[in-house]
Amino acid sequence: MYKKIISLCIFSISFVVFSQNNEGSLTGNIESTFQYLRADSLIGAELPPEKALMNTYMNAFYTNKGFKAGGRFESYSPHINGYPTVFSGTGIGMRYIGYVNNLVDVTIGNFYEQFGQGSLFRAYENRALGYDNAMDGMRLILRPVPGVIIKSVYGRQREAFTNGQVVVTSGIVRGIDGEIHFNEAFKCMKEKKFDLTFGGSFVSKYQKDDKDNLILPENVGSYGGRLKMRYGKLVVDAEYSIKENDPSLDNKFIFNKGHAALFNIGYSKTGFGISVSGKSVDNMSYRSNRDQKLQVDLINYLPSMNKTHTYNLVASLYPYATQLNGEIAYQTEVIYTIKKGSKLGGKYGTTLNGNFSTAYKPRQVTTGFNPLDSTGIMYSCTPFDMSSTLFWQDINFNISKKFSKSFNMILNYFDIKMNNDYSTITENATGVITSHIGVIEMGYKINKSHSLRMEVQELITNKGKGRDKGDWATVVLEYNYKSNWFVGFMDQYNYGNPIDELRIHYVIGTVGYVHESTRFTLSVGRQRAGLFCVGGVCRAVPAMNGLTLSFTQSF
Repeated sequence: MYKKIISLCIFSISFVVFSQNNEGSLTGNIESTFQYLRADSLIGAELPPEKALMNTYMNAFYTNKGFKAGGRFESYSPHINGYPTVFSGTGIGMRYIGYVNNLVDVTIGNFYEQFGQGSLFRAYENRALGYDNAMDGMRLILRPVPGVIIKSVYGRQREAFTNGQVVVTSGIVRGIDGEIHFNEAFKCMKEKKFDLTFGGSFVSKYQKDDKDNLILPENVGSYGGRLKMRYGKLVVDAEYSIKENDPSLDNKFIFNKGHAALFNIGYSKTGFGISVSGKSVDNMSYRSNRDQKLQVDLINYLPSMNKTHTYNLVASLYPYATQLNGEIAYQTEVIYTIKKGSKLGGKYGTTLNGNFSTAYKPRQVTTGFNPLDSTGIMYSCTPFDMSSTLFWQDINFNISKKFSKSFNMILNYFDIKMNNDYSTITENATGVITSHIGVIEMGYKINKSHSLRMEVQELITNKGKGRDKGDWATVVLEYNYKSNWFVGFMDQYNYGNPIDELRIHYVIGTVGYVHESTRFTLSVGRQRAGLFCVGGVCRAVPAMNGLTLSFTQSF
């Protein structure tokens, strides 16, 4: 306890002393979420012994010429509903010190970093997900000549924050990444229409062999390359990575290599845009601790190939989580704006958006070897060779139209298929769950100070074994006064539940106040159980009945 107090005092005094210099800059932010809950057996909401829960964070970052330092103070007393159990207590969750100039950027302590698209290495934080795999060690970035960047990292990952102390993983992560932007590096290409960037990475992890029945590799390497090309309105971005044999709990301790191939092709001009993306992944769960699961100790990041949805019934009832052990996925999106003044475009124009995404299990050809023999290689897998097993499919489109200066409308339709046998989110269904969702969003500006927004949503599921909880309807109403006050109301109604007593209204009301960089929000009501996902990474959100008060402040 005394060590915590001393560390906090030193941390605080250091920032105060540094900030006295007028040449320096001190910035940061505070975020606090408080919940007061009550039991609700009808929706399965449990009452924690404490009744009241709270998460609080404060970031502070100081810079002075080339010097930099920063840290984050965290408090979970205890953590809010649905947050990972590895968050508890009060203390310093992140701290660093460093120096930067035109040639070098060195950081000692905690840092976040990403190589390329992240298929080999990504250390990042997402507070809404309760995800933080910050590195604790050293990062060095070199810019020896224009257009060339070399990054190196070394350290251990944050695994948990328990009793106010950061717990790091048992494994060590080290990596190097290089990138060259030819149009900056070579004078002859500076004015060219063709833009080219190449990059390459090598990452390895060390973990002691702690199994008696297997001979495990203690050092596991991974490597890959990437390129990005732009010619006029056309952009091509691709990355390919290989991971050496890495037996783990995720892959049931087999000795197969892994691969990840990602690409994106995009074209855009005024009023029109199209993008096609693809991903082929097999056995690419890469952790600094081979015995962990879920989102703990992941070294890399494999983005999901589907549109990020924001409407309630679409985003949280049947969202898609990336399959770490393997998937082949594609996504295509088209945006077209009908010109203003045309018959279909009207006075303000009309925007059409269509999106299609799908993910399948890779085709794995069994070799017949035993995992305990001299090879441990269980199958072969070719990039982009997919099986007939569907993980996910999403077909959606919307029409956005502004009818006047005061009124606009968005019409949406979503057809989503999710294989619950692989992305298990409910115990009430097996196989593929099919949902059809329609959403109408309307906005009306009464005058300069007052505006209204309304959403009407309906979700219909297929019949039979994939029906789950049946059909839903949601209404959202929002009133805004100037840019300071807002009041919201949402009612989610599970009107199609097969069990009559569970045809429940989940009603929640919200009021908020915003002034410059200060924001207060108060919500009261019921929240149904579901999933919260960002970029294919998800956390379960349990049912809740009670009050939530949040406060944010930037400085």
